[in-house]
Amino acid sequence: MNRISLLRLHFYFFFLFFCLSLKPTFAFDESNSFKNSDVTAIPVDIKAIFPSATRIGQPDANLATIPVYQLSQLLGYVFESDDFTDFIGFSGQTINLLIGIDINGVFAGFKVLNHHEPIFLHGLGEQPMFDFIDQYKGHSIKERYIINAQDTSTPGITNFDGITRATVSVMVINDTIIASALKVARAKLEGFAAAATVKIDTDFFQKLSLKQLIEQGHISHWQVSTKQSLKLAAGVSNELVSTIDELVQDAEDNGDSNGENFIELYFAFVNIPIIGKNLLGELEYQRLLESLKSGEHALMVFNRGTYSYISEDFTPQTVPARLSIVQGEFPVDIRDIDFYSYYDPSFNIEIPNINQQNIFRIKSQSGFEVSQPFEVSLAINYSQSFLSTQQYQFTNALVLPKKLFYTPKVVIEKKQALWVRIWLGRSSEIAVLSLYLIILSLLFLKQKELARHVNAIHRIRLTMLVFTIFYIGYYSQGQLSVVNIYTLLLSLVNGFRLEVFLLDPIIFILWVFVFISLFLFGRGLFCGWLCPFGALQEIMSLLAKKLSIKQIKISPKHHRYAQKIKYIILFTLLATSFYSLSLAEQLAEIEPFKTSLTLNFVRYWPFVLYAVLLLLLSLKIHKFYCRYLCPLGAGLAIIGRFPLLKWLRRRKECGSPCQLCRNKKCEIDAINSNGSIDYSECVQCLECLVTIESPKLCVVNKYSNRPIKIKRVA
Repeated sequence: MNRISLLRLHFYFFFLFFCLSLKPTFAFDESNSFKNSDVTAIPVDIKAIFPSATRIGQPDANLATIPVYQLSQLLGYVFESDDFTDFIGFSGQTINLLIGIDINGVFAGFKVLNHHEPIFLHGLGEQPMFDFIDQYKGHSIKERYIINAQDTSTPGITNFDGITRATVSVMVINDTIIASALKVARAKLEGFAAAATVKIDTDFFQKLSLKQLIEQGHISHWQVSTKQSLKLAAGVSNELVSTIDELVQDAEDNGDSNGENFIELYFAFVNIPIIGKNLLGELEYQRLLESLKSGEHALMVFNRGTYSYISEDFTPQTVPARLSIVQGEFPVDIRDIDFYSYYDPSFNIEIPNINQQNIFRIKSQSGFEVSQPFEVSLAINYSQSFLSTQQYQFTNALVLPKKLFYTPKVVIEKKQALWVRIWLGRSSEIAVLSLYLIILSLLFLKQKELARHVNAIHRIRLTMLVFTIFYIGYYSQGQLSVVNIYTLLLSLVNGFRLEVFLLDPIIFILWVFVFISLFLFGRGLFCGWLCPFGALQEIMSLLAKKLSIKQIKISPKHHRYAQKIKYIILFTLLATSFYSLSLAEQLAEIEPFKTSLTLNFVRYWPFVLYAVLLLLLSLKIHKFYCRYLCPLGAGLAIIGRFPLLKWLRRRKECGSPCQLCRNKKCEIDAINSNGSIDYSECVQCLECLVTIESPKLCVVNKYSNRPIKIKRVA
């Protein structure tokens, strides 16, 4: 290889090394404007909320939020509601949402991360819930939200459509969204800061001159003479002394020198009425307030000194590089509002000649407390050496007089708990249900007397069955379910919370009433008088009688075996609920209540077919579902197995020899062969009592004077 080839090869290696060592000129550098720019892999859920996002920032270690950016511009924040709230839904668990809000407090989007609401999982489907939540998108956190407002014309409210048959879940979602978003907004966004404990006294005013305002401490006057500044500088650096000398000399050459004071500044919080109105006048003061947001302060600064608080190249509406404020060791952001961009400075009182005046905004989220002491600093840059620039700060401590402020009486406005609001909103339903339960209780207490009036008791029962179906079942959604038992057992294991059960007042009242009645009368009071689906089946049986549909009579042997099915179903469901609540809720579809009553048969066809078949089967076999399949009835039967009040009167002839009630009157087959009542299966329709109390119906009374032959059924 010749010498020229070797030189060329060395050149190629050198060139390749040079190229690899260079950073591409078109690549983004690691400046502050692209901090964390390597975080470009945006999660799909966040991208759906902020489509224009190009990167996300690091999660806040102190507040569970993630900032979202478009290049260097902050778009907003995303967060999970469970990190800020713990409102319990109808399932006994929270509804966790991913929420996005922009920098103005407007909802950017949502994602349901986790929920166990039965009405959405196994009823209406999740789409109605998604549609409800999407209504918040584009609305501000500051709005007042009302779900299904009665008067939509009321000003100042945002009315959203709720979801029929999912009232509790919808209200929990609303509280979850608003409460969690407010916590984030108050911590992160402008204009959402919590009210200060000390407030400006807006009624405190008297006419004062500039001299009086300064003497009383309303306006702060800071003076540092040229001699004082040089003396302070001498203790720091000769270069600083030289810099001050140059600044003074330049000011004298330009005719801007104060002559005596190197620093002479006036500080006035013009948003405080006694300061702003005296200094600016009423019209200018109102114009100032219009340019401020809630909770913001306006600091006016005058300069009469040689050294200004802003540099010659200062840009309006930016942060001054020289002037800074610190309170409690934390810097306070101040920014020029360019108050005199279109208006010439105008003052209501006589002020001395000034070199500059600006009004700076202190934002509500800065944490600045105007009633507390703070420090103002004025910085000077000087060259320590040819390659090093240092900064020295002149500092002055300021505090406003306490008489400008007052401490308001703390009135803690405690928001009513969700369950309280629900109870108040359904007070009329509660009143009607309570009245019905009182009437039902009186009926049971007077059942013997009422049973003597055959037609009357049949009319009363039919009326109450219809009321149970349409008012308790369809209107008030008061169908109890085995799912309620899941919730109770799981809450006992995981920690009992009464408010979970208070979310539905109708269900709660019914459960309390039924629980008490179980120990008094057994399961019959609920299963025979308060269960809407049981009432539907009984109406079907009455229809079968009218249509003379021949009934299928189950043999006693098969009847006893079939009764055990519902207990097997109950224990299977309960065991499953401790393993997987979602699976247990799916298996609970053996109850047709949701399809027939909650959803009005508007559902996927297999569920509808199942519910309809059960009702049609009731035309041939009296209350087939209640007798053999109902896990709720099984649970109630276990608890109410030994009632205190066994008021269904029996006679000594019942069962031996008379089998009339057992074979003809008790359609639920709850009378034993010996004539005793099986209260664990009895629905207390009172037909046996009506028969015994009626001389026309009771066979024993009818043939008491002569022997009768009654065929005994095994």
